[in-house]
Amino acid sequence: MKNAVKYLLIPAIVVCASAAQAQTAGSWLVRAGATTITPNVTSGDLSPPSLPSTQASIGSSSRVSGGITYMLTNNVVLDLPLAVPFEHEISGASAINGAGKIGSVKALPATVFAQWRFMEANSAFRPYVGFGITYAAFFGARSTSTLTAISGGTPSNPTTISVESKWAASAQLGASVALNKNWFVDANYTYTPLSTRTTLSTNQTMDSKINPSSFSLAVGYKF
Repeated sequence: MKNAVKYLLIPAIVVCASAAQAQTAGSWLVRAGATTITPNVTSGDLSPPSLPSTQASIGSSSRVSGGITYMLTNNVVLDLPLAVPFEHEISGASAINGAGKIGSVKALPATVFAQWRFMEANSAFRPYVGFGITYAAFFGARSTSTLTAISGGTPSNPTTISVESKWAASAQLGASVALNKNWFVDANYTYTPLSTRTTLSTNQTMDSKINPSSFSLAVGYKF
C-alpha cells in the first residue's frame, strides 16, 4: 500500500513542479479568451411626456477578449484587458415590460488595472485582486419602431437614441493557474459601479445605474 501511494504521488508532484511558472518582475504575459458582461440595471424613468415608470433593462453580451500584463515586481502588476466591442440589447421594463426590444448599443470598456498577486513568484496558483479606472465608451446606439411609438415619434421621424460614455472605478478578483513554465489559464471577475444617461431625439432622457459585472476566462503565455 505504501508503495502504491508513493507511485501515485510522484507523478502528481512532478506535474506540480513542472507547472511552476516564475511570474517575476519584468515578465510580460499575454492572454486570449472570452468575456461576458452582465449589466445589473436599476433604471430611472423616462422623462415626460411618457407613461409613468417607463423604464428599460439591458441584456448581457459575450465577446472574444484578451489582455496584456506587465509584472512591475513579483507581486505588483499592471494589466490592460482587451476585447472587441460588446453589443447589448435594450428592452422595455416596468410599465413597458413585455414591449420587447426597444434598442441596442455597443460598448467598449477600456480599463487599466493595478493588481496585487499573492503567493510566491514561482507558485503554480496565484490569486489576485485588482483596482482600476474604466472609460465605458457607448456608441452605435439604435432604436426600434417600438421605442418610436412609446416616445411619440413617427414613422417618418423615428426616435433615435444616444448613450453617454462615462468614467468609473473597477474592482477585480481573479487567479492565474500555470500549466507549464510558459502557458497558464487566467480567470477573473470584475465589477464596475457605473451610471449613465440615455437621451432620445424627442428630448426625453433616462438616467440609469448599469453597474456591470463581467467574467473572463483566457489562456495565456508568459515571455
